[in-house]
Amino acid sequence: MSATSVAWVVLVVSGVLEAVWATALGRSEGLTRLGPTVVFGVALLASMGGLAYAMRVLPTGTSYAVWVGIGASLAVAYAMATGAEPASLVKVLLILGIVGCVIGLKLAH
Repeated sequence: MSATSVAWVVLVVSGVLEAVWATALGRSEGLTRLGPTVVFGVALLASMGGLAYAMRVLPTGTSYAVWVGIGASLAVAYAMATGAEPASLVKVLLILGIVGCVIGLKLAH
């Protein structure tokens, strides 16, 4: 596997971890609940570390946009799936638009 391929895999995993830490942060009640606070800290460090690793090979702008797009899309999708946030057709279509843009950035690289 090439260094670029590894960087893309690490970037995608880091984007998933961004959704994990964002969700955990929301559940930590201002970092006062131990479990979600620990998940937040571990996921944050792993997510940022993976983003930094990927940026050694991939362009900064593309890396950051993909990382944010994956994290934001998954965080909103998870919130809608669990009922923490109301779902709507418009939201689903907009999330799909973000996902499409992330795929487009990968294909254009």
